[in-house]
Amino acid sequence: MSEWALIVHGGAKTIDVALHDRNREGCRAAAAAGAIVLQFGGCAVAAVEAAIRVLENDSIFNAGFGSVLNADGAVEMDAAIMNGRDLSVGAVAGVRRIRNPIVAARALIPARPVLLAGEGAERFAEEQQIALCDPAEMIAPDRMASEYAKAHDTVGCVAIDMQGHIAAGTSTGGLPGKHPGRIGDSPLPGCGLYADDGIGGVSLSGDGEMIIRTTIAAHVMHALQAGPLCAAAETGLAQLDRVGGEGGAILIDRHGRFGVAHNSDHFAVAIHGSRLAEPHGAVHRQELEGLLDG
Repeated sequence: MSEWALIVHGGAKTIDVALHDRNREGCRAAAAAGAIVLQFGGCAVAAVEAAIRVLENDSIFNAGFGSVLNADGAVEMDAAIMNGRDLSVGAVAGVRRIRNPIVAARALIPARPVLLAGEGAERFAEEQQIALCDPAEMIAPDRMASEYAKAHDTVGCVAIDMQGHIAAGTSTGGLPGKHPGRIGDSPLPGCGLYADDGIGGVSLSGDGEMIIRTTIAAHVMHALQAGPLCAAAETGLAQLDRVGGEGGAILIDRHGRFGVAHNSDHFAVAIHGSRLAEPHGAVHRQELEGLLDG
């Protein structure tokens, strides 16, 4: 396989009209960063990490710098990355001092355990020469503003490289005002993400507790084996509707085709690939009509 493809999301949410362009631009920048890795023959895991790092560094998104605050006024972040080549996973949860949680998650892929939380995850990151920071440095002034009070989004990416390997990743600051120690769906395979070279990959955003209860990523992966990508994503969201949840899903299959679905007002997304001249950004699935499968 000599082609590659990548899709990113900045969260399923209601986006103020004044912030539409900034969300599109942020997602396009992330897609471009991941594309550079893939264009030069890099692996899907590295591309997913590169794309999500850009999203974590952009305070418009609820991940990394600019994550929402918990009930104690602190940032607590979760992230995960999965390699569809061998089904390996790395995940961190409840971290406060890791500037880019997705970097620590990737570092866990060849190690055990799969998931580390809190101080244990931060200690592991330090052992891997991943620089830690003061937790206060992760708080963006924007997150004090009322316009973010209802934010509950996650960022994510799915990619397929020239060798046909697929990876998926997620990163989030979780729910605003959450109970300290709360962990959502983002670091949990089968819930917030999944990747399998023989099928495809998916990354979710939305109501974490509802996604955990319904294991949306697992439902999507099963449906992906039977039909078009967007239909597979809708199958997963139907489970979310069942429990009154809101969210969105991005997909890539083993042929490099894209799928997007959401039941939220908006879903910040960007796609790029060897068949596209540049990344395409959107805040609603309808903006990507003609570029999606099904």
